[in-house]
Amino acid sequence: MNLPTEVRYRPYADWTQKERAAIRAKVAESPWHTHYHIEPKTGLLNDPNGFSYFNGKFHLFYQNWPFGAAHGLKQWVHTQSSDLVHFEETGVTLEPDNKNDSHGAYSGSAYPIGDKLFLFYTGNVRDENWVRDPLQIGAWMDKNGKIEKFTDVLIQQPNDVTEHFRDPQIFKYQDQFYAIVGAQSLNEQGFIKLYKALDNDVYNWQEVGNLDFGGTGSEYMIECPNLVFVDNRPVLLYSPQGLSKTELSYDNIYPNTYKICQSFDTNQPALIGASKISNLDYGFEAYATQGFNTPDGRALIVSWIGLPDIDYPTDQYDYQGAMSLVKELTIKNGKLYQYPVPAITSLRSSQDRLTNKLETSNTYELEVNFEAKEKTELLLFADEKGQGLKLTVDNTTGTVTLDRSKAGIQYATDFGTSRECRIEQAQTANIFVDNSIVEIFINKGEKVFTSRVFPEKGQSGIKILSGQPTGSYFELKA
Repeated sequence: MNLPTEVRYRPYADWTQKERAAIRAKVAESPWHTHYHIEPKTGLLNDPNGFSYFNGKFHLFYQNWPFGAAHGLKQWVHTQSSDLVHFEETGVTLEPDNKNDSHGAYSGSAYPIGDKLFLFYTGNVRDENWVRDPLQIGAWMDKNGKIEKFTDVLIQQPNDVTEHFRDPQIFKYQDQFYAIVGAQSLNEQGFIKLYKALDNDVYNWQEVGNLDFGGTGSEYMIECPNLVFVDNRPVLLYSPQGLSKTELSYDNIYPNTYKICQSFDTNQPALIGASKISNLDYGFEAYATQGFNTPDGRALIVSWIGLPDIDYPTDQYDYQGAMSLVKELTIKNGKLYQYPVPAITSLRSSQDRLTNKLETSNTYELEVNFEAKEKTELLLFADEKGQGLKLTVDNTTGTVTLDRSKAGIQYATDFGTSRECRIEQAQTANIFVDNSIVEIFINKGEKVFTSRVFPEKGQSGIKILSGQPTGSYFELKA
């Protein structure tokens, strides 16, 4: 949605109660609200921020401009959960109300320290000529949700980066606090900087160097870098903008990617033995994935179901964006798997066998088994005309294809209407449908497709077009 700069950066206090009520009323008119995914109450939702475990609960913020489906004066909105499935907003927000984040509280991370949660984020600051000064800044959140911002800037813009320097992720490695920050070099290549907290004091950060992760620099910017550890192996998650398609095949405007590494050398600094770059998600929408390691060692991730610079059908209702299901990362036979946390099964309210259905609630899970050496075609969001979202699992060619060219309201068609990945054999798929979201996990997360679909009236059926798949249909509750 294109809105004038003066609207998008209008101070929060200037928005009247009447204007806010009108926006809420517009959002309420949408036919595409989700039931078990996080979406904004109003306005834009984009990056997940501050994903962490603190005071006996999981915490997840989302970046938000609350006054329309556009990127404007961003805040963080706080949610919390006991099971990583049911999240509730607490009313706590990190607002852009300080000289160090005057033009937006941009993305960042969180880590529990003592009896408080440390929030580490980018403050977007612009001068009268609209020149940006990206500041890496901090705040404390106590157990009651009270936020107290730091007075001093923690990391200033280095001399070797442009204004595109953001998204600090704090993590602990060998009892030492480190942080990585996404950056753009002066010759407009993407890279990552590594910092460490001297004496583990989060008020005092020192640059270690540019992180060597085997990148080529073909991208012009790296956003949202995250380092998590799976079975003690470092996994780098990042969103490279402008990445050369000779380096990685992708169709979305920007990919969401990862590398599995063998070890982490904090002195060079380098991620040793990095794998080739791979797509984290093969669907139409997954970006800015954020991960962290829980106190018991699990690596959890969550993604923005959306992409920068794309208009969505919900824009007309003054909101946009959603969060993916929370997934746990594992490595099996050298492959990275991602699958929703076990508590997701708590949403199941009834079970039926997989079969053709003229209509559904569009709020369900399918658990599908595929035959070897067989081609299976499923149509989701199906209508009587035979239109819908087509999932083709072809075990004769080793491909999985998702085609939304005949599914609901069409948008972003400049980037194609189908997505595909290779797989040796697809044995199973778990498909989560939530009114306007579909998340597909092949072989319990060996390959993942995350996408938006905006069905029109009457588009809620399931059709088996070919093959002989078996499995179950689970109705899911909100």
